[in-house]
Parts: sequence; structure tokens; C-alpha cells
Amino acid sequence: MALLDIDRNLLERCLNGKPRAWEDFVDRFMGLVVHVINHSAQCRSINLNATDREDLTAEVFLAIVDNNMAALRHFRGKSSLATYLTVIARRVVVRKLVEGHASVPLDAMVAEAACDDTELEQRISNREEVDRLLSGLQGSEAAVVRLYHLEGQSYEEISRTVGMPTNSVGPMLCRARAKLRRRASADQPTG
Repeated sequence: MALLDIDRNLLERCLNGKPRAWEDFVDRFMGLVVHVINHSAQCRSINLNATDREDLTAEVFLAIVDNNMAALRHFRGKSSLATYLTVIARRVVVRKLVEGHASVPLDAMVAEAACDDTELEQRISNREEVDRLLSGLQGSEAAVVRLYHLEGQSYEEISRTVGMPTNSVGPMLCRARAKLRRRASADQPTG
């Protein structure tokens, strides 16, 4: 989708520091950012309160204005501005969610749908544990799990990054999750 004239104008106004440009930008894209926050949290089974949502919203807009609006200056118009901002917002939000709730994304990987083992949930509580479990995966399996669960990429994005068909991403994630479940179960102390 091409860059809309309204977005091109808004982008130019922001980059040139015109009065009310930033306020207009925030007004235009606030709903998009909140949607990305809600969707990203929901996909990771994380419940957000109003304060969390406001903090994440601020983090996204801070990332956009950081370094004299470098994110906006790097926009090349190869997609709509909304699509570009969605990618930025998702990356910021997923990074913050992983930092603040490291056990939840791994819970989604290890316990997804079939595993209700609360001891496992409690055991897997930090990023080091995530990395340790992921070290048991090889090559593209580890890359696909990291890209999907830790970086929040879509199947299509993973497909392009890893160089595999989009319809192969889901089955690979399923196999990798099964391996992670087996490894986590084997690592639990007995008796």
C-alpha cells in the first residue's frame, strides 16, 4: 500500500518540527499503538492493567522520537506508515513484555494448550532459563522459536528471515515446543 497523502504531510510536519505536528501524529496513531499492545499481550497470555498499557504506549512513542525521530527519518515509504509503525510498536512491546514477564512467553511455548503443569510455570521464570531451554534446539528450530515467541514476528516475517515456506513455520514451532516440553520435564528434579 502506498503512503497516503495525509501521512506524508504529517510525517513531513513532524520531521520539520511544525507546531502541533507531534500531537496530530499521536492522535492519528494512538489507536494503532494501543491495538498492537493489546494484541501482543493477548498473544502471550499477559493481562495488562491501564498503567501497563500507558507505560507501553509511552515506550512505543519514545522509540519513535528517540534520536531526533530517527525511526521516522528511516521510513522509506515502501509500505504504509501504519504498517511501518505497527512493526516498530510490536518490536518495542514484545521486548518490554519479555523483559517484564519473561516466564509468560516461555509458558506459551512450553505449556501451550496441552500442558497445565503449574510447577513448570513456576520453575521457568527468567530469560536465562529461556535461553538455556532454547539452547537444546538446533539451527532453524531455535531461530523460529526466538523470532516468534521472543521477537513477536509473524509467520510471514519468519519465513522471509529464515528462508523457509510460510506453511512450514507452524509445524516447526509445534515440533520445537514438543522438544522444549520434553527437555523441561527431563530437567525437573525427581522425588
